[in-house]
Amino acid sequence: MRIYNELVKNENLSICLGFFDGVHEGHKVVIKNAVNLAKQNGLKSAVVTFREHPLCYLQNRTPEYILPMEDRISLIEAQGVDYIYMLEFDENIADLIAYDYLKNILIDTFHPKFITTGFNHYFGANRQGDTGMLRNCQKTFDYKFFEIPPITFNNTLISSTKIRTLISDGMLDGIKPLLGTDFYIKSKIKDGDHIGRTLSFPTANMDYPKNIIKLSRGVYAALVEIDGTLYKAVVNYGMRPTVTDRKKMIVEAFLLDFQGNLYGKNAKVIFKRKIRNEKKFASVYELKVQIAKDADMARDFLSLK
Repeated sequence: MRIYNELVKNENLSICLGFFDGVHEGHKVVIKNAVNLAKQNGLKSAVVTFREHPLCYLQNRTPEYILPMEDRISLIEAQGVDYIYMLEFDENIADLIAYDYLKNILIDTFHPKFITTGFNHYFGANRQGDTGMLRNCQKTFDYKFFEIPPITFNNTLISSTKIRTLISDGMLDGIKPLLGTDFYIKSKIKDGDHIGRTLSFPTANMDYPKNIIKLSRGVYAALVEIDGTLYKAVVNYGMRPTVTDRKKMIVEAFLLDFQGNLYGKNAKVIFKRKIRNEKKFASVYELKVQIAKDADMARDFLSLK
């Protein structure tokens, strides 16, 4: 798959449009439709998207995504896409009315034979353009438009908004059928303050990625992948109120049945189930007792998976 970071003329494509945060199971249907149309008609396929979500520019938001950028790109590539256009959403695009965006950006650059979007796709200043406009302009610009209807699982709409809500609420069991994978973060293990060692539970400490949607504070059963090996773990995400007054959020992973130095290693933390909320205990002893219980619960749950 070839990646373009700017508009480069590339005609007679089957294109799909969207931001595709998470590249969830609904997004995959949209992307695969564009890919299949290309293959059936001897064309190339392309995803036209943005590097940052438009709301980051329009509302000056700090981005918080479901997946890191490199994984989003890898998942798009895995659908069989030939090209991906990762455009910058700036004033040149934000100020375009919908018709001008369609004609000056999409048509003039790609002269697409097919355009595919989800049912809730909007474009142009003030979101004036929608699937109805794309449908109505088919004859004018000589393309065929395909609108993918809502994709559901157990009567639940598969959407980035739903997945983000589940992550924020710590409702991890419902994520995989929608996202296609468990929720995870990637971070580098750093040298911490060694509080875990004093509790007999040495932990791998990591910063939570700034641009990833935040989990609810608490203790989780998780798998931690390091150098290609998966380790069962109990993971705390929070401020450690029993042992410190610092208001800094941190990820602490206690790897079950592991001993060794992991400092400087890159880790992928795959969250499987929330065990409990974070709380402040009356004493360090009570915290140690609870951590042992958390570890047992995590071990039991992960042994069943």
